[in-house]
Amino acid sequence: MASDDEDYVYDEDSGEWLPASELAAKRAAADTVEVRDAVGNPLADGDSVTLIKDLDVKGAGQTLKRGTVIPSIRLTGDAQEIDCRYPGIKGLVLRAEFVRKR
Repeated sequence: MASDDEDYVYDEDSGEWLPASELAAKRAAADTVEVRDAVGNPLADGDSVTLIKDLDVKGAGQTLKRGTVIPSIRLTGDAQEIDCRYPGIKGLVLRAEFVRKR
């Protein structure tokens, strides 16, 4: 609940005057993107994932085999892409539909 001395800010989306802290929390919640793996498990920064199919890596001349473990992923803000590190491959970005949370 907002205290009496808190500033109110006009929210153009809803057309209402809201306490500044409530509006900030509402905007932060709207900015979060939920990323889910191939079977529907939610993914978070730092999770380890396993590949569910063989993937040819463009530009690296490598194929990542099914069952390969990718440790410590990072979310990119896109609901379908995750940023990864893997030995010998720089800038690896995987689609969430091809991984399963460990």
